[in-house]
Amino acid sequence: MKLTPAVLAGHLAARQEIDYNSAPPNLSTLANSSLFETWRPKAHVLPPSGQIGDPCMHYTDPETGLFHVGWLHEGASGATTDDLVTYHDLNADGKPFIVSGGKNDPIAVFDGSVIPSGIDGKPTLLYTSVSYLPIQWTIQYTRGSETQSLAVSHDGGRNFTKLEQGPVIPSPPFAVNVTGFRDPYVFQNSQLDTHLESAPGTWYVVISGGVHGEGPSQFLYRQHDPDFQYWEELGQWWHEPANSTWGNGNWAGRWGFNFETSNIFGLDENGYNAEGEIFTTLGAEWSVDPIVPQVSDFREMLWASGNIALEDGKVKFVPNMAGKLDWGTSAYAAAGKDLPATSKASEKSGAPDRFISYLWLTGDFYGTLDFPTNQQNWTGALLLPRELSVGKISNVVDNELAHETGSWRVASNNSGVLELVTLKQEIAREALAALTSGDSFTEPGRTLNSSGTVAFQRTPGSKFHVITATISFPHTCRGSDLRAGFQILSSEHESTTIYYQFSNESIVVDRSNSCAAAKTTNGIDSRNESGRLRLFDLTQDGQQKIEALNLTIVVDNSIVEVHANGRFALSTWARSWYASSRGIRFFQDGNGEVMFGDVTVHEGLYDAWPDRPS
Repeated sequence: MKLTPAVLAGHLAARQEIDYNSAPPNLSTLANSSLFETWRPKAHVLPPSGQIGDPCMHYTDPETGLFHVGWLHEGASGATTDDLVTYHDLNADGKPFIVSGGKNDPIAVFDGSVIPSGIDGKPTLLYTSVSYLPIQWTIQYTRGSETQSLAVSHDGGRNFTKLEQGPVIPSPPFAVNVTGFRDPYVFQNSQLDTHLESAPGTWYVVISGGVHGEGPSQFLYRQHDPDFQYWEELGQWWHEPANSTWGNGNWAGRWGFNFETSNIFGLDENGYNAEGEIFTTLGAEWSVDPIVPQVSDFREMLWASGNIALEDGKVKFVPNMAGKLDWGTSAYAAAGKDLPATSKASEKSGAPDRFISYLWLTGDFYGTLDFPTNQQNWTGALLLPRELSVGKISNVVDNELAHETGSWRVASNNSGVLELVTLKQEIAREALAALTSGDSFTEPGRTLNSSGTVAFQRTPGSKFHVITATISFPHTCRGSDLRAGFQILSSEHESTTIYYQFSNESIVVDRSNSCAAAKTTNGIDSRNESGRLRLFDLTQDGQQKIEALNLTIVVDNSIVEVHANGRFALSTWARSWYASSRGIRFFQDGNGEVMFGDVTVHEGLYDAWPDRPS
């Protein structure tokens, strides 16, 4: 819903009655929409109002070169971008381009993906058409509840028209008792073409789910005909035992009981490559005992890379490393797509073929928190676009730290000096350049060796800024109780502390004092967040040192994204209340010396939605 002038006037009047210099009231007692701007980001993807769900259905339109970004909620809506910075709604008021209510989808439309030049050369959507609810891995699956259907756009993606026919994948594999069967992701892969003796450029589909009593799975299908009407079942090309882990689970969580939103793509060091190393991103659902029907205690957004093997004539995916795409507990359901060098965004920036991924940051913890939604009139957002590629960590000392089963693997060993391989993930270059192109100031570097905080000499002018910094630690800090980082959105009333701690090799976001309103209002999540990042021992000029921590912290009002060393991300909410909560402080705790350098604050961010009314 786009706010009319009358509604906007009432909304602004309600805002003017709120005093952000005084203690917050119970926010659930305020007028509807009165908190619309209080915590709303400006550089992220979200609808004009209301809720956003899973990102999905992205593609580059070959006729226009525009990149289409989609998301679920009561159907699917979307926007286009020619630079990965600014976005334009496909339809007025953010209206959807496909909704449920057809013969195949009387109940709901779930995630899908787009073949850019499909039927008649037009964008062709393969999506999950839903006929029965509830669907959840903890309960018995209703046969026929999830099928895969086609829709085609003839108007530049503003509408996708469903084919007047039944589903093209009408059921899960024969006699398999699935936990789920949804989120079809279409892709091309040269390695699969070779192993399966497929024609070059064949399309494949991976469908996410699992098997009751056995564990999560990816189900693989192959295009059979040029009109995408028939898909050959290739079986469970990847399956893991129920609730098992990669290694000891420290670096990639749990595989859980059910996979969701799986993507498959090839990468090299430059970005997307259909002939490159195979990667997958996937959501994993799991719970602790006792398992409660229709409840997932945990959802984790994971990635894995691996090799293709042939077992009894069938292709199988065999992981060789795995990790978390984002360690935030509200960050989930990633969906990406290859963005060719010929797209408008890539032509502008000179970028090669890339794989761009968006994640969903749920605003009410998957609907489990009684957040003051009516007062805010929007819920959730998509995180900043990320470029994924094969990453290298060079000059690593050959010790036990490098040989654990983790989110990396050893690529080479040259006389005790290792090169490691991992998934590289960074904010898309266009978005990062725009985020850091405005006014900025540099904070002098400093060394801290005693516990406490030190305020920056200058305070940002708003709650919209990016902090970049390097933190260096002496070798004696390994295994100590040292914690060091920054406090952001700080004042005498509130602060959010982001720090690295050596005791468990983690970046922690301490939200216990982030939001004064959490003390007066239910549903504002203030639980701490954490994610594991190993800083390896490196060798340089014959000397050993601990790898430096290179941080990029995006503060977009209430959304905080923490990116580190090109291979770590943790995204969360930090909903500060007071207008004065804009300060930044150095933070150190424990025994050890910490050196802060290259500290820069970029102010203002950018408006991702220039066409929408302010």
